[in-house]
Amino acid sequence: MPNVSTLTTEDPVLLVQLTDSHLFADADGSLLGLNTAQSLQNVIDLVRAEQPQVDLLLGTGDLTQDGSVAAYQRFRQLTEPLSANARWIPGNHDAVPPMLEAAVQSRLLEPVLDIGNWRITLLHSNVDQKSHGYLEDNQLQLLARSLSEAPDRHHLIALHHHPVPVGCEWIEPIGLLNACAFWAVLDRFPQVRAVLWGHIHQPFDQQRNNVRLLASPSTCIQFTPASRDFDVSSEAPGYRWMRLQPDGTLDTGVSRVDNFVFEPDYSANNY
Repeated sequence: MPNVSTLTTEDPVLLVQLTDSHLFADADGSLLGLNTAQSLQNVIDLVRAEQPQVDLLLGTGDLTQDGSVAAYQRFRQLTEPLSANARWIPGNHDAVPPMLEAAVQSRLLEPVLDIGNWRITLLHSNVDQKSHGYLEDNQLQLLARSLSEAPDRHHLIALHHHPVPVGCEWIEPIGLLNACAFWAVLDRFPQVRAVLWGHIHQPFDQQRNNVRLLASPSTCIQFTPASRDFDVSSEAPGYRWMRLQPDGTLDTGVSRVDNFVFEPDYSANNY
C-alpha cells in the first residue's frame, strides 16, 4: 500500500526534483573536473534558501557515478536537512543492490506515494550495464495497477530515461527503448497530468495531449541542448520545483546556483 502523507487533498504539494548527482564514494570525486558532492551541496543550499517547506523530494536516478553504498549514503545524508518525504529511482549509472542497502529502514524505494490530491508512481527503467532504458513487464503492470487503483487522484509518473525525443541527436538512442509500451498504458488513463524524468542533464518542458512532459538540470554537469555529439555546457547546476495543485494543475520552474564557473575537463574522460 502507498504511504499517505499528512497533507489533505485540499493542500498543494511542493515537490523538488534532484537528479543525476553522480556521487562517488570519495567525497572529493569529480566528474569531468567538477566535484559532484560539493555541487550537490550547493544545489541543496539553494533549495533550502528558496523552498522553506518541501513536501516531496524525488531523486530521479544516477544518484551515484560509482554505484557504491558510501555514495548513496552520502546522497541520503546531504538531502536529509530538507526534511521531506523522499523517494529514489535508479538510473543507468546506479547499482540497485547498493542502493537497496543504503535505503535500509526507509521508504526511499517504495514506488507509489499518495500525497495531497496526487499519486506519484516511480518506475525502474534501469537496464544493468546499459545506458538506455527499458520498462520490464512488472514495471508496466505496476504503472497500470497504480493508475487503475486511484481514478480520482491526479497522477505524476517519474522515471529516469526520457520517453520522448528531446532534441539531442546523441542522446536519443539511450532513452526509453519501449516508450510505445509506456504510452500505451498512460493513454488509457485521463487522470495522468505529468511525466518527469532525469538522464538528459538539461531542462525540458513540453506537452503531449494533456500530459506535461518535464526534465531538469543535473545537480552537477549539464549537457548542451540540441547538440549532435556529446557536449557539456558551462551552465550552472540546478533543480526543478513543482507545485502540484489540488485541481490537477501544476506550476513549475528551474532554479540554478549563482556564481558558477566551470570548464569541463574532457581529458578526465570519466563520464
